Amino acid sequence: MTLHPTVGNAPDGTVLTSAPQDRPVDRATAAARRVVDALLRTDRTNANLQRVAEELDNIAEHLEEHSPEIAERLIDMWHGEGVTRHDPVTGPENAIAPPLTLAGREDGSVEGEVTLTFPYQGPPGHLHGGVAALLLDHTLGVANAWAGRSGATAQLNVRYHRPTPLFEPLTVSGRMVAEEGIKINTVGDIRTADGTVCVSVEALFIDKTVPRPR
Repeated sequence: MTLHPTVGNAPDGTVLTSAPQDRPVDRATAAARRVVDALLRTDRTNANLQRVAEELDNIAEHLEEHSPEIAERLIDMWHGEGVTRHDPVTGPENAIAPPLTLAGREDGSVEGEVTLTFPYQGPPGHLHGGVAALLLDHTLGVANAWAGRSGATAQLNVRYHRPTPLFEPLTVSGRMVAEEGIKINTVGDIRTADGTVCVSVEALFIDKTVPRPR
């Protein structure tokens, strides 16, 4: 059985998230991300938008025609790597994921760099606070796994220090700091390239998980 990589059995810099592969589904998902971003950037009076809408409707109908039942799809999603290829933060097969790539460090932390654009906007030119919480919640879960623990989020105490800019590199990091029985305490933050903290979080996880679909 292959061990899940942890700070105790894997080297510094181990990538903990699913890497994009040269497969049609990965390429299609990357293209869908481009479409979402381009729709937010394009001129609202673009005369070709009606044709774009028709083509996108045709694509959606084609994909829907080849969609299995939800229960069947869930089983497939959770096979092997599990939901890591499909989650909304790091999943290379999820068009709403940036995606964020996270690596484990020898000091027990995990971190990744990401540049976010219009799809994640809240205040003008800045990250939506809910998206910041989503990025951190997921990163803390990966940090717990890197430390050899896992569990469900019970509480997130998110502090917004200053607006988080879009269109520039951000570092998202997390670290498990304490454990007591089934309780796991983890912290993390989002920083700009110069190290300025924009958002920080303290979280409580409980060592319980939802069973995989079978």
